[in-house]
Amino acid sequence: MTQQNAIDLALSQSSKFKIVYETYQEILAAVHTKDSVKINDLMNHYQPTYTEMDTVLKTLRKNRSAISDSCLYPFSNGPLEGINRKIKTLKRNCYGFRNLHNFFVRIALIYN
Repeated sequence: MTQQNAIDLALSQSSKFKIVYETYQEILAAVHTKDSVKINDLMNHYQPTYTEMDTVLKTLRKNRSAISDSCLYPFSNGPLEGINRKIKTLKRNCYGFRNLHNFFVRIALIYN
């Protein structure tokens, strides 16, 4: 049985699951294409199904402005989060530094 056959079988068994799955796929496609109009349209026209998808849409509505901004602007805090992760890993692996200057030197060595 392929993945698509399993999905088709599950969708044919439950109409509520079909609605939730299609809503999920529409949200996913809109996020990948950065289509803020489509995302807003999905948020405005969603009919509650009394499932976890209601919670998802409630969270999306609460963060509507941030989602629209992420679609409009190409900026990401991913690189900064990567730097923070490396520094925290360094602190954890070295069990701390007695001298703060040595810590900063070690960070500089990592990034130069």
